[in-house]
Amino acid sequence: MDFFSFLGDNLATFWTYTGFDNITLGHGIMILVGLLFIYLAIAKEFEPMLLIPIGFGILIGNIPFKDAGLKLGIYEEGSVLNILYQGVTSGWYPPLIFLGIGAMTDFSALISNPKLMLIGAAAQFGIFGAYIIALTMGFEPNQAGAIGIIGGADGPTAIFLSSKLAPNLMGAIAISAYSYMALVPVIQPPIMRLLTTKKERLIRMKPPRVVSQTEKILFPIFGLLLTCFLVPSGLPLLGMLFFGNLLKESGVTRRLAETARGPLVDTITMLLGITVGASTQATQFLTWDSVKIFGLGAMSFVIATAAGVLFVKFFNLFMSKDNKINPLIGNAGVSAVPDSARISQVVGLEYDSSNYLLMHAMGPNVAGVIGSAVAAGVLLGFLG
Repeated sequence: MDFFSFLGDNLATFWTYTGFDNITLGHGIMILVGLLFIYLAIAKEFEPMLLIPIGFGILIGNIPFKDAGLKLGIYEEGSVLNILYQGVTSGWYPPLIFLGIGAMTDFSALISNPKLMLIGAAAQFGIFGAYIIALTMGFEPNQAGAIGIIGGADGPTAIFLSSKLAPNLMGAIAISAYSYMALVPVIQPPIMRLLTTKKERLIRMKPPRVVSQTEKILFPIFGLLLTCFLVPSGLPLLGMLFFGNLLKESGVTRRLAETARGPLVDTITMLLGITVGASTQATQFLTWDSVKIFGLGAMSFVIATAAGVLFVKFFNLFMSKDNKINPLIGNAGVSAVPDSARISQVVGLEYDSSNYLLMHAMGPNVAGVIGSAVAAGVLLGFLG
């Protein structure tokens, strides 16, 4: 064999290992999806802290390669990506995210007006509504429960629950949850306008009362005891949420609180985003079930938003004129913090440029975080 034949054979063998030789239509579709996520994050500023890691992770997960025992893919046991992905499959990334959320969340709006907790509870109807619809579409009860949690608009909760109830659907559920979280500014305003009258949009709410430091310290303690005695299966999420909040409010653990809401949550967000994105490997992700999950996710998100707004309208029937709640804050019952609360503010200012709803909307918004974790605990307790 002459040198050129030898070189040609080796180049031909090398070519079989390249992505160009192993690419499929599915890989191409998912790479385009990843590029779309990155575009939306940069050009439209839709949840860039989430969509850039997830979008780039989709690119990583869909680089095609020949399986030659090199342990490259996220689903190959022992690969670096697989080891990082264990934080998702084992469910320990989401509680750490909740620790950070607790350390950066001010529950004052909810403490000053506890009835706003009911709005956050009402918005969870989207979870159980989607659960029922998923059952009618042929999903198993555990799969339907994992899909329904998308309606809470809480990515970490969706990942936590799906890792326990439906690991095979986790990639589609996680991507769906984060996609709809990013699309809050697009999805929610039309629903809010459709379900409210001009008169309702102009309702002015009383300023929230000042909350004492003692109340802020006691809230995470009693919040933990109340919710976790009621739903012990929600302990991993709720425990870390309230622990993070106590670090923030105690006044004596500032360094721990700053670490939890800063370097720690940023690191976990990057790892979670990149591995969830990489889990969308075309051969595993592009299925008819994934399409149905995206449809059900949109449906649950719409139901949750509508349920929050309609509940406020119903609740106002029993409230005096001076104590009525502006139904535009009903959308904030989903736990996309603080984006859904900002949408309440933006839509409200369209009709009254001096009616600031953000502080009021933060009440149901943080209640939605608690509510989605409680709902996940309920589903895990019944279906796990």
